[in-house]
Amino acid sequence: MNSSLPYKTKQFFFVLIKLSIVVGAFYFIYQKLLNNPELKFEDFLNFLDKNKLFSTKNIIFLVFLSSLNWFLEILKWRFLISKIKTINFLEATEQSLGALTASIFTPNRIGEYGAKAIYFAKTHRKKVLLLNLISNMLQMSVTVILGVIGLIFLYHNYEVNIGYQFIRALILLALIALFAVFGFKQNRFKIKGFSFEKVINYIKNLGAKFLGIGLLLSVLRYAVFSFQFYFILTLFEIQLNYIDAMILITSMYLLASIIPTISIFDVVIKGSVALYVFGLADINQLPILSCILLMWLLNFALPSVLGSYYVLNFNVLKNHN
Repeated sequence: MNSSLPYKTKQFFFVLIKLSIVVGAFYFIYQKLLNNPELKFEDFLNFLDKNKLFSTKNIIFLVFLSSLNWFLEILKWRFLISKIKTINFLEATEQSLGALTASIFTPNRIGEYGAKAIYFAKTHRKKVLLLNLISNMLQMSVTVILGVIGLIFLYHNYEVNIGYQFIRALILLALIALFAVFGFKQNRFKIKGFSFEKVINYIKNLGAKFLGIGLLLSVLRYAVFSFQFYFILTLFEIQLNYIDAMILITSMYLLASIIPTISIFDVVIKGSVALYVFGLADINQLPILSCILLMWLLNFALPSVLGSYYVLNFNVLKNHN
């Protein structure tokens, strides 16, 4: 009887942790909707209703784009993790959405790494962490490449005021780059517990074809959610052609992605950056803030709610077996 007590205690705390994650996720989503300092929820709903966004056709198409976005992300994870273990699409969905829900409290969604790792045996967890890092690096590479192109066109097409804050940010990024290069040469600098040398060697061993497929899925995913952003702008009657809109959208995503933040505050960071970027094109604040919040609801809040089901039903022994 005494030997069963620790197991029951562990089970109790494990259930408590799962409930805390789910309750916390719902609470933060609720707070973000009702206590957004930049956009009142009533104004947001009225604006959506005014632009007939609640029509059946619009709702179905927006949900389809969000589903396609996450379908590509889940497909990418299933493909990358196949280097360790072959899993089906439902298992990849559980791991991706469950990790999203569990990472809601953590800066830059770093909790996603640990959440995905616990789905695998201890002997595989370091490689799982590394593959998840590579997955995020591939997506970030697409964001950086397209974002830099967007910033170049943004600078040439609009009156961008390069002030003290912008110069300071460039200096900070340059220092970080120098530190990273120095760390790489010394083989001491770590990325989430891995030295640069180990990360580079592991990436090389994956092969160009394997990484190319992962990069292609990242590009397709970027194309989907950036088009979704543009489509919402058209629903809000923003007069921008697709090319001009993509210059602003790619610049916004790059600038927002380099700012460290907790996932739940992502909508606030992107909102602030978007107001500056789209302000260069003389676009009003309300449609931009509404677009950012709607994108957050469709691509973050809704998947997090779905992921809560997987968090509550997660079983360590079942998954490891």
